[in-house]
Amino acid sequence: MSNNVTTVSSPWSAFSGPNLGYVMEQYDLFLQSPEEVEPELVSLFQQFGAPVVADGEVAVVGSSTAPAGDYKKILAAVKLADTIRAHGHLAADIYPLKNRALQTAQIEESAFNLSSADLAEIPAAIFFKDVPAGVKNGKDAIDYLKSVYTDKMAFEYGHVVVTEEHDWIQAQIESGSLKQTLASDEKKALLDRLTRVENFEKFIHKTFVGQKRFSGEGLDTQIVLFDEILKTAETSNVENVRIGMAHRGRLNVLTHILNKPYDMMFSDFAHVSNELFLPEHGRLEITKGWTGDVKYHMGASYNRESGMNVKLAYNPSHLEVGNPVVLGSTRATQDDTSKPGQAVHNPGKGLGILVHGDAAFPGQGIVTEVLNYSKTEGFSTGGTIHIIANNMIGFTTELHDSRSSVYSSDPAKGYEVPVVHVNADSPEAVVQVGRFAASYRQKFGKDIIVDLIGYRRHGHNETDDPTVTNPEVYKLVSKHETVRALYGAQLVADGVVSNDDVTALDTAIYAEMQVAYDHVKEMADKDEHKHLEMPEELKVEFPQIETAVGADRLEKINEELLVFEQDFQPQNKLGKILEKRRDAFASAKVDWGHAETLAYATIIQDGTPVRFTGQDAQRGTFSQRHLVLHDKNNGNVFTPLHHISGASASFTVHNSPLTEAGVVGYEYGYNLEKGNVLSVWEAQFGDFANMAQVMFDNFISGARSKWGQKSGFVILLPHGYEGQGPEHSSSRMERYLQMSAENNWFVANCSNAGNYYHLLRRQAAMLETEGVRPLVVVSPKSLLRHPLAAANAEQLANGSFQEVIEQPGLGAKTKSVERILLGTGKVMIDLADRIKDGEGFDHIHIVRVEQLYPFPSAQVADIIAKYPNAKEIAWVQEEPKNQGAWNYALETLYELSEGKKLRYVGRPAMSSTSEGDADSHKAAQAAIIDEAVAESVKVK
Repeated sequence: MSNNVTTVSSPWSAFSGPNLGYVMEQYDLFLQSPEEVEPELVSLFQQFGAPVVADGEVAVVGSSTAPAGDYKKILAAVKLADTIRAHGHLAADIYPLKNRALQTAQIEESAFNLSSADLAEIPAAIFFKDVPAGVKNGKDAIDYLKSVYTDKMAFEYGHVVVTEEHDWIQAQIESGSLKQTLASDEKKALLDRLTRVENFEKFIHKTFVGQKRFSGEGLDTQIVLFDEILKTAETSNVENVRIGMAHRGRLNVLTHILNKPYDMMFSDFAHVSNELFLPEHGRLEITKGWTGDVKYHMGASYNRESGMNVKLAYNPSHLEVGNPVVLGSTRATQDDTSKPGQAVHNPGKGLGILVHGDAAFPGQGIVTEVLNYSKTEGFSTGGTIHIIANNMIGFTTELHDSRSSVYSSDPAKGYEVPVVHVNADSPEAVVQVGRFAASYRQKFGKDIIVDLIGYRRHGHNETDDPTVTNPEVYKLVSKHETVRALYGAQLVADGVVSNDDVTALDTAIYAEMQVAYDHVKEMADKDEHKHLEMPEELKVEFPQIETAVGADRLEKINEELLVFEQDFQPQNKLGKILEKRRDAFASAKVDWGHAETLAYATIIQDGTPVRFTGQDAQRGTFSQRHLVLHDKNNGNVFTPLHHISGASASFTVHNSPLTEAGVVGYEYGYNLEKGNVLSVWEAQFGDFANMAQVMFDNFISGARSKWGQKSGFVILLPHGYEGQGPEHSSSRMERYLQMSAENNWFVANCSNAGNYYHLLRRQAAMLETEGVRPLVVVSPKSLLRHPLAAANAEQLANGSFQEVIEQPGLGAKTKSVERILLGTGKVMIDLADRIKDGEGFDHIHIVRVEQLYPFPSAQVADIIAKYPNAKEIAWVQEEPKNQGAWNYALETLYELSEGKKLRYVGRPAMSSTSEGDADSHKAAQAAIIDEAVAESVKVK
């Protein structure tokens, strides 16, 4: 661009004579061996091309050409400019309390052996593609760069390697567009917003003394930041915004971003039902569970006037663990699952915003897990806006104990995420940063971080005294004016408002809140204090759902699964394996992977989309699934389930990044958002889910009772003792059984592929009903191909899910049975393998418990009642006695035994999950089976 002094299209006007000759020689070298050229010249060559000055191209007024031999001054000046761009953030005014030393020495002229006079002799065009207005020479250019890189906003983008992105960010910063002055009305509206934010916290603090709220004071402008991001997103036609944050500042976000009315918020503190204050316009939605949760964990959904829906996710106190849940929900808003084939992803439809704590962002690994999603096919959300709510403290922990990096945001640099640091006491800068961040995300579809730097006005909570552990910081805080007061004074000084205006606004808004609270007190007498109950549909332990599919339909599907695209050739061995599935119905050998594929085919024909993820999920950990095939010649992929006739919904399967917590949370969030999708996650081995235990503890097991959130999420946990050692045997099923209550989920351990087929179909049929709940499947490994675990056509076509299966060939002589063996999963197939056709084992009967929770007590009792001479009931398991299902089932079995001897058969209690030696494993496994089937002993 032009200004009043210079019209320049090339920086090479600064060079003449020997200097120009030198630069031209260096350019020739740059073309051959760029590593041998000075970095500053490389930068110029990359930016401006060859150093050729055409006649008439340059018209310079009042500038001097650098003297011969002074080209190093020019290079030093370029290096100074680049240093300001790269490290100006270290000298920026971004700390409200001004308690951090600023590093200015490295961006001073003297650090590069330059003087102001030296810089004044260099044309401004050497530093810019487009010279900003008012910049006349190199001195002006350096001063200008300092003004934009060391002000209330600071930028880190040197690690962004994509040239287009890098140049766009630099142009936004240096063109001055980021610092556009707000109009008077905008400034007044901003003051109003800050006054509401502050008074909301003040009113609660004074009115509800001692009640925790985890105030956001010190970062009041977080609300302003949200405002600008949402407004910018609306202009880009974003339809859905999903927000995740921990507890600090959450109530203010609920109030001023989700528009939960003041009286509704105050009712939560006054212990009055907030439903009495739910707005009649219907744009605000909240859900509740029957056990409930504290107010600063709750979420809400709000439809803005534009139609854009904004949701704040429900979140436990475990800080960052909600991040993947929110991103999964965001992805679900972007996916079209209504048509056959792969779900169609449109990232422009949804936006995810995550608010992080400054100590938590570098401290918690789940943050890095979700940063890694940004460019992955199955988990990208088209860019997340990350806000670090930077209090400069973690609970009581100072920075030197909290992290090893300069900034909280530093872990994101490895993912090429640009970072903007902004002073939270500068509302207009926050407005500008909000617009910038949203614009970057919309333009480039990538993550961006806003590091909103402020302070925490109170302790960790409002009853905590922070001077006990952080006396120096809180001396500063106690003397520091609020951002509302500071901004009000600024507007008074600028003549935008008067002191009386500021005072009147403050008084009026506080009075508005008092009116809202008075309304709460008036309504208290009308509050019936109803206690929420579990929905009746959820009380059904064993839903009876038709899952049979006609044989003709299954046979047609089976044939279609073996039809490949023209010229597609699967790997030879795999091709033979798949071909065997053609005659599997006739041979009654439908194995686990085959049955699963048939289940998914029928489910998408029924109109229910399927999303399946996990490490190596496409092939299957044990090479059993093969949902996605690879051409042996060129690696092209083919998904047979995308070509099933009659399918009316999508089927999507993604291999996931190597993380458990992040992916389990993500898929759970996806299922919350799209309740009509059968969302399935498979652990590579069942014990891998240990790394995601927090997701089960805080979300999947209890979200319905705490927050009223429904989920039909399916979790597959490979489990079984095959001598592979402690880490690849047990899925720790006892943990899921321990969390089982209030029909919160199903826990199943199928011993038959057909039963698993019907279990999946039952789960799909329950989606979007009041009775829906998650499903935890203790899935097999060796049973995947075991003949005794295979299904037949009749079972698939006309069967249903069986909570209990009696062992074929046993129990016919009811009076001869003395011992009833109960157990679940693989060990029951081991028993079946031992007894063969049952001859010689009339003294025992075997009952497989296929659904562990809810436990099929009545069905088991009916079976036991058939055997009047049974003297003992034994629970058989391969897991150690202190693990597996024994302790969970013990109380129920005791009730069912009715005086009969109750016995445990299995490994003794162990601190590890299994033996590590294969020979020891075989001996222990054989001993369990021998003891279980041995002739009965006399019962005293």
